[in-house]
Amino acid sequence: MLAWLTQLLEVLAAIAVAPIFAGWIAQCRAWSQNKSAPSIWLPYRNIHKLFHKEAVLADRASPLFRFAPYVVFGSMVCAAAIIPSIGTRLPFSSAADAIALVGLLATARMFLSLAAMDVGTAFGTLGARREMMVGFLAEPALLMIIFVASLISASTALPAISDTLATRPFALYPSLAFTAVAFVLVLLAENARIPVDNPATHLELTMIHEAMLLEYSARHLALMEWAASLKLFNYACIGFALFVPWGVATEQSQSPLALLAAMPILGVKFVVAGAGLAAIETVSAKLRVFRVPEFLATAFLLAVLGLLVNLLLRA
Repeated sequence: MLAWLTQLLEVLAAIAVAPIFAGWIAQCRAWSQNKSAPSIWLPYRNIHKLFHKEAVLADRASPLFRFAPYVVFGSMVCAAAIIPSIGTRLPFSSAADAIALVGLLATARMFLSLAAMDVGTAFGTLGARREMMVGFLAEPALLMIIFVASLISASTALPAISDTLATRPFALYPSLAFTAVAFVLVLLAENARIPVDNPATHLELTMIHEAMLLEYSARHLALMEWAASLKLFNYACIGFALFVPWGVATEQSQSPLALLAAMPILGVKFVVAGAGLAAIETVSAKLRVFRVPEFLATAFLLAVLGLLVNLLLRA
């Protein structure tokens, strides 16, 4: 029962906290730029407002266009059930490992891109092509990052990786240092953050994620925006599981008290991670679209370097 309680808490925490995390990053970014910061609850208000509006669909929209937001949102919720954010004893971890997690993220990307091309608008198709380009380059880097951690823990399941790293004596792993930098680059690219994309812009010629949502409205747009927040939340939790696993309720120490203690620790991690992401976005300039492959190639090379360091030095 405790394992299922942990699973339920993690899914509910992901659904509830993801918009707050996005709002916290927006606040930190505004503060760092000496601007008036929006409310941390603004993403919730936008989602609530969109759910109470009437949906307007294009004449040429197929059932795929209507169905895609539910698939994308469901994929992000399923991904949150695999990632250990509060505890490592998860019933779903036996059914899906980190490779399946990357597959869930790819499924969400595929349906989002197909829906963007479904109506036939120029900007939607342009955004879908750019999104698939980013995914084509980012997924191998993410897999390589996970492989480095799996070599240390002898498992591809994220709960097992996090449990192994959290229970071992503290040690410095140069391979994880290289892959941590690579993971930050992949996180920025996959979540359409600066320097790959600017989530605050509405200039169609430079948008990637926002260009694919131009034809959505009401509940469909709310689900897409919520799924984008969940994706950022999931990537942050992947980073915590791989590089900052301390504080989660492990297999040996999992108890109601350990779960209660893990929740504020997770909150502290998100506060620090949100401030760090905002600082990176503040000091970075947006890249040209044709420079994005070089950006992600750097992430892949850093991940490969971490893999080589692990294989050659066992460190």
